Amino acid sequence: QVQLVESGGDLVQPGESLRLSCAASGFTFSRYTMNWYRQPPGKERELVATITSAGGSTNYADSVKGRFTISRNNAKNTVYLQMDGLKPEDTAVYYCNRLAAMLPWGQGTQVTVSS
Repeated sequence: QVQLVESGGDLVQPGESLRLSCAASGFTFSRYTMNWYRQPPGKERELVATITSAGGSTNYADSVKGRFTISRNNAKNTVYLQMDGLKPEDTAVYYCNRLAAMLPWGQGTQVTVSS
């Protein structure tokens, strides 16, 4: 079964860190560029970060550049999003997906940044 399962979201205070994980199954993970997206409350889903299939290249939205780091472990079929210096505006449901031939969206993981 082709599946993406996100985890790691939590309620944190501004300035704190979180590490999100996305476990993939049912396809050859190492062949795909992977993205992290987020959907803030009441807003459209937006692209946050991208990592190429072998992990050699990454790209970030301007709003998270310098604070977030995307990485992957192809042996574990998992892509990660390290989020440092979290801000209230980072509050959103976070999702992962393939760049090409996107899969049905998973359930996402909720990140709430609030004091």
